[in-house]
Amino acid sequence: MAELTTRDAEARGLGARLSGWGERHLQTFVASLGRLARAPFGTALTVGVIGIALALPASLGLLVGNARALSGGWEHALDLTVYLKPGLAEHDTQQLLERIAARPDVASARLVTAAEGLAEFRRWSGLGSALDALKDNPLPAAIVVRPQVGADAADATRLAALGDALHSQPGVDQVQLDTDWVRRFTAILDALRRTVLMLAGVLAVAVLLIVGNTIRLDIDTRRVEIEVTKLVGASDGFVRRPFLYGGFWYGLGGGLLALLLVEALTVALAGPLGRIAEAYGSRFRLIGLDPISALALVGGGALLGWIGAFASATRHLRAIEPGREG
Repeated sequence: MAELTTRDAEARGLGARLSGWGERHLQTFVASLGRLARAPFGTALTVGVIGIALALPASLGLLVGNARALSGGWEHALDLTVYLKPGLAEHDTQQLLERIAARPDVASARLVTAAEGLAEFRRWSGLGSALDALKDNPLPAAIVVRPQVGADAADATRLAALGDALHSQPGVDQVQLDTDWVRRFTAILDALRRTVLMLAGVLAVAVLLIVGNTIRLDIDTRRVEIEVTKLVGASDGFVRRPFLYGGFWYGLGGGLLALLLVEALTVALAGPLGRIAEAYGSRFRLIGLDPISALALVGGGALLGWIGAFASATRHLRAIEPGREG
């Protein structure tokens, strides 16, 4: 019985300590936001700079993703068109389609009949009246082959080998494959991807420096208060806590502002780009950030703010001791 009483007392003591710890952090969390609200101009400047720094790579990444969608995607850019010999029997055409689809280096194969090809050409070319004057359909049947390859430029060699293998099939007249275009296409998108990553890395460092410098100035402003707090026995961790939450609020505000800027850019460009796409007969529509990307943008800003504040506060608080000249 005494053992149970001791355990209950220990459990209540642990619960009380955890509750007190949570209350202290919650108080500091709210108080740090109030401190930023009492300096609206400086806070707005810091949040604005962070928001612009985060919005730049996010906007570029969004535009690259939409450019990929506009071009039809990687897979569509790597498709091969296998033109069949005129007059090939339907039975032979179906067997050829099955042989191609069964290859391990082919993801899918789709037959486009001569009538379907003419209808698609009529829809995209705008030459309907001229095509009506033709007595016979000049277009051959074709098989659109999607290869089982990735988006690397090195796959151009494999594509060329696949094109040669398909050209040797009976009933095949011609295989359309522009490996130079594939190499150019993959090189451009790889360059854009790397540009986005490098820009994101550089601007992430810039956010750390912005938050770190802001926290340093805040520490200098509150130097006397920090010395008094340390004089009564407060640890560096206790003194550092409000600055960490301050950095978190800076980063969170910057992330939210970046999200608003990216969404504003999406809304501003959606109409003009949609009209351009419609003029070219495309159904392309500009797509904004998905929920996961938006959450990553806001959460990444908050995390960068916390890290920048932690690095700056840890470094500068060690130099402040009661009675020491700064």
